Amino acid sequence: MQPLWLGPQTAGFGAFEIQALRVPSNALQVLSRTSVLGYRLSMPIRPQFRWFYPIDWRELSIVIRFERAKGRCERCARPHGQIVICFGDGRWWDAECGGWRDGQGRPLRHGPETISLTEIRSTRVYLATAHLDHDPANNRPRNLKALCQRCHMLHDQNEHRRQRWLTLRMRKSFGDLFTGPYKFG
Repeated sequence: MQPLWLGPQTAGFGAFEIQALRVPSNALQVLSRTSVLGYRLSMPIRPQFRWFYPIDWRELSIVIRFERAKGRCERCARPHGQIVICFGDGRWWDAECGGWRDGQGRPLRHGPETISLTEIRSTRVYLATAHLDHDPANNRPRNLKALCQRCHMLHDQNEHRRQRWLTLRMRKSFGDLFTGPYKFG
């Protein structure tokens, strides 16, 4: 299968360069399917942070998610674009292999003995390219990983907690400056 060539012939990422970003043709089929189904194709990056990302971020993200990771989460192996049945603790049904997997993507020898309908959910899996060090300027391939939304949230958990703490402190300081003491609750 001939890969499609997107982006510049040479793209610089940090201290080294990657020659000619190659995107497999099935990645574009996935993108065209999502556009037909009405899902948005734009990257969910806040406008104030866009300047941290390279111009060819979309192509780099496609290479990481669909060429390197082959359309599966690199932590739990959930397939992109598929609806999976899962439990809150991370166990999920892999229809491809016909068995249950744990939150790390390892096959389980024994599935759940009883399944309560209140515990089970279904979710459509979307892959995103995550920065492992939380620095959007560091776009080296070893710092990028294709993660599903569950693994991405677990990976960013401490960073979200830090941002929440910082936001609360900023609100409190602005309240102290302009309207008096900040009232919690």
